[in-house]
Amino acid sequence: MELKFAHIIVFFLLATSFETLTARKESDGPEVIELLKEFHCKGKLRWPELIGVPTKLAKGIVEKENSLISNVHILLNGSPVTMDLRCDRVRLFDNILGYVVDIPVVG
Repeated sequence: MELKFAHIIVFFLLATSFETLTARKESDGPEVIELLKEFHCKGKLRWPELIGVPTKLAKGIVEKENSLISNVHILLNGSPVTMDLRCDRVRLFDNILGYVVDIPVVG
């Protein structure tokens, strides 16, 4: 029984450490940034260099690099979110191990 439980835990940890696959075009990133510029968001708008960084460290970097960001949310990858755009919000999607798995973007 304990061995079966250990296998389930290992499977869960491995399964949650991978990114959720989503169908995207490579051009989606620049389109989002252009939309945010039209929305008049100021400062740095995305942080591709934070993928693989611990989320708590990434939160501090985002807040330091764009002082207009007042809402940095840490969410488990795949969590449902609203689709509204806000210039003061960045969502950090992490895995069960606490590392950023998607490019943080203002919105």
